[in-house]
Amino acid sequence: MVGLQELARRLREAKSTEEFIELIRSGDVDFIDLRFVDLPGRWHHVTIPTTRLSAALFTRGTGFDGSSIPGFTSVESGDMVLLPIRSTATGEEYGDNQIVAMIATAADADSKEPFALDPRVIAGRAEDALRRSGHASESLWSPELEFYLFSGVSFGEAPNGAHYRVSSVEAGWPDPGSNEPDLGYHIRPRSGYHVTPPSDSHFEIRNEIAARMEETGIPVKYHHHENGAPGQLEIEVEGEPLVQAADHVMWSKYIVRNTALDWDLSATFMPKPLPWEPGSGLHFHIKLMQDGNPVFHAENGYAGLSEKALFFIGGILQHGRALAAVTSPSTNSYRRLRPGYEAPTNLFFSAANRSAAIRIPKYANEPLTKTIEYRPSDASGNPYLTMAALLAAGLDGMENRMDPRQNGFGPIDRNIHDLPVAERDKIVPLPVTLEEALSELARDGAFLSSTGIFPERFVPAWIDLKRRESEEIGARPHPAEYGLYFGC
Repeated sequence: MVGLQELARRLREAKSTEEFIELIRSGDVDFIDLRFVDLPGRWHHVTIPTTRLSAALFTRGTGFDGSSIPGFTSVESGDMVLLPIRSTATGEEYGDNQIVAMIATAADADSKEPFALDPRVIAGRAEDALRRSGHASESLWSPELEFYLFSGVSFGEAPNGAHYRVSSVEAGWPDPGSNEPDLGYHIRPRSGYHVTPPSDSHFEIRNEIAARMEETGIPVKYHHHENGAPGQLEIEVEGEPLVQAADHVMWSKYIVRNTALDWDLSATFMPKPLPWEPGSGLHFHIKLMQDGNPVFHAENGYAGLSEKALFFIGGILQHGRALAAVTSPSTNSYRRLRPGYEAPTNLFFSAANRSAAIRIPKYANEPLTKTIEYRPSDASGNPYLTMAALLAAGLDGMENRMDPRQNGFGPIDRNIHDLPVAERDKIVPLPVTLEEALSELARDGAFLSSTGIFPERFVPAWIDLKRRESEEIGARPHPAEYGLYFGC
């Protein structure tokens, strides 16, 4: 009998539903797990015993209440179905059970038409729009996943109080009541970049996470300790087509969290979990290809960029303030996007300048490796929507020949804080709050639907969803406000 991951590989390559079912029945599989993503970007799932597996699951689906899923449907029209996607099959051992998990499309219960606001459906339309445009046949995306591992986490709130507290061996913050000895290999604040063991106490777990990702079919490029002293880590994934890359971001986050639990650790992709330490981003390296040939490379262009690459960059920067509402969509995102921590705060592009919203990596200097790196995004967003929105903006830039050099978006290869004030004031800033970003999306969100990628109802639905989050946070006093204003 083949192993679970080998079975999953064969399932992904199955030519028909009948072959897929036969492979399941020949393996030692206990359950089929269907996973789907809500509008904010969180996975949900429903589990079916393999004894109930039939071809009807792939044509009629299994029902669920869409009105209970954030950003989906109203109570009046909540009946929806999940249609499994065979090519996403992945093996997973959970406890004593062997599971085959698949991503599923949310669809109308009657017509079986894909739900227009299913994020994965939107991402698929982005790939279709790119091919129709004639500018490229595919886009390739390489995500950098940054996250923190903590050995203990406590948070909560009530009308009469609020708190959070995390523990980290690497920062010298032991768990309360822990009997483990403190051996002193602490990392100084903001000094964790590429440290080695024993200070890098998470090397072994990163190896295990990377191995699990590789077993799942996710091509890991490398992993390392990031700059944040209390266990900030990074795993970069090789470039893949848009929908597959977004699938793998979701799988990667799932693997990171569950592997951390196996080690009695807790993982968070929160953009800014700690003050005075670096925040965690979800950067994307992007390149376009036309029938296997690079679209973004030109031998004599700035930083080796073609005209199409510059127009693509121009579209992203031109719509950058509105894009922030999708790519940095939490109130916590704007605690990360502050000066002094390598997180971008201004909309410009540059070769190798890490304070730029779009960086052109100098090490990617061959035609096939020429990429651009979008840096403002973080993992509090939905990867399908983030990538689809970036592609929509880039396509708009190429269609309308938006040259970033003519529109004041760079290139700027100097430290912007060394620029004269008059020049620095001309640089367009990113929003500084979620509310500001949402207002920009309301003003400049038409490019999302004009490209045929996002349904027109997306922008008002997204703004309503995120504005409620912002208002919920805004209604609460911050503990630091007590120190500032209690005695006023």
